[in-house]
Amino acid sequence: MLAGTRTGAPVGIRPTEVTAWVDRHVGGLRPPLRFALVAGGRSNLTYRVEDTNGRAVALRRPPVSHVLPTAHDMAREHRILRALHPTPVPVPEPLGLCEDDDVTGAPFYVMSYVDGLVLRDAASADALFGDLSARRAAGEHLADTLAALHAVDVDAVGLGDLAKREGYIERQLRRWRAQFEQTKEAGVTQPGAVEAVGNALAARVPTEQRLGVVHGDFRLDNTVLCNDGSVAAVLDWELCTLGDPMADVGTFLDYWSMPADGEPILGRAPASALAGFPSQDEVLDRYARTSGQDVSDVGYFMAFGYWRLACILQGVYARYRAGAGAGDPDSVEHFPATVARLAHLAAATLERR
Repeated sequence: MLAGTRTGAPVGIRPTEVTAWVDRHVGGLRPPLRFALVAGGRSNLTYRVEDTNGRAVALRRPPVSHVLPTAHDMAREHRILRALHPTPVPVPEPLGLCEDDDVTGAPFYVMSYVDGLVLRDAASADALFGDLSARRAAGEHLADTLAALHAVDVDAVGLGDLAKREGYIERQLRRWRAQFEQTKEAGVTQPGAVEAVGNALAARVPTEQRLGVVHGDFRLDNTVLCNDGSVAAVLDWELCTLGDPMADVGTFLDYWSMPADGEPILGRAPASALAGFPSQDEVLDRYARTSGQDVSDVGYFMAFGYWRLACILQGVYARYRAGAGAGDPDSVEHFPATVARLAHLAAATLERR
C-alpha cells in the first residue's frame, strides 16, 4: 500500500515539500503523490512515487541518520546516471536533483521508474522467472552489460574526474579499512579477522590492467530484468567510481553462486543458484570473451569483494544500531557473525588464488 501525501508517508519523506519540488522541477506528475519505500537495500533509500494517474518515478535519498563522511552523495549518483544514460549501459533516466536539505531533510534525486523483475533471491526467482532459457539469457546479458560498462570511455562521457585514476585497490583498501575501524565497536565476533585479511590483500595487489567505470556492487538483484532475461536497468550506483574493472567481476561472481561451503553469504540463496542459470565459470567466460579482459587474477578480486562486503555490513549494522533502519523489516542481528564469515571466505579465497 502506498502512503498518502498527508498522512502515513514513509520515513525520510516530507510529502508536502517533496510534492511541491517535484511539481516545479520534474513535471508531468499530477498531485496528490503517493510514496512507498522500495523493499530491499540497507544503505541509500529508494522510494516509488506515484501520481493520481498512476505514473511512477523513483526518488533516492541517503539514510535518515548516522551518515558517514563522504558517503551517500546524491549529486554524484545523479551525475553518473546522467553520464551513462546515453551509452549502451541500461540505467534509469535522471529527471532532477535537489540539493536543498530543507525539502526532505537531505539531498535527493528523481529518476525514471523502470518496471520489470528484480530477483532478490532463489525463492523470488523461482516464483517470477520460471523459463530456463530466460534464466540462461539473464546470466549472459548480465555479463554483456558489465562488459559494456567497462568499455565506456570515461573521458568521453564526462566522468574522467570522478575519482583518482590510479591506485584503485589501494584506495579501496584504505577507505573500507577506515570505515571498519569507525564502526567495529558495534559488534565483532572475531576480533582482528577483518584487519588480517585487509593486510593480506594489501600485500598482494595485482597490477591494474586498465581504467574503467566500476559500478561497485554489480549483481543480479541490483538489476531490473525483462521477462526474456535482458537487462532493463542497472540500479544502485552509490559505490561507483573509477578503477580496475576486475573488482566488479569479483563482486559479480561472489554473489552469483554460493561459496564452497554451500551457505549463502547473506542468508538467502541467490537466484542464480537455480537450474537454468549459467554457472559461475560460464558467466566469467562470457565476460572475458565479450570484454577481452584478462581474468586470470579473478580470485584476488573475489577475495577483495568478500572482504569489502564485510566492512560494508559492519557499517550497515552500526547505522541500524544507531536508528537508521528506515523501515527495512529484515533483522541485522546476524550481521556480526556474517562479517566474521566473510572475512574467513576472503582469506580462504585469497589462499586458493
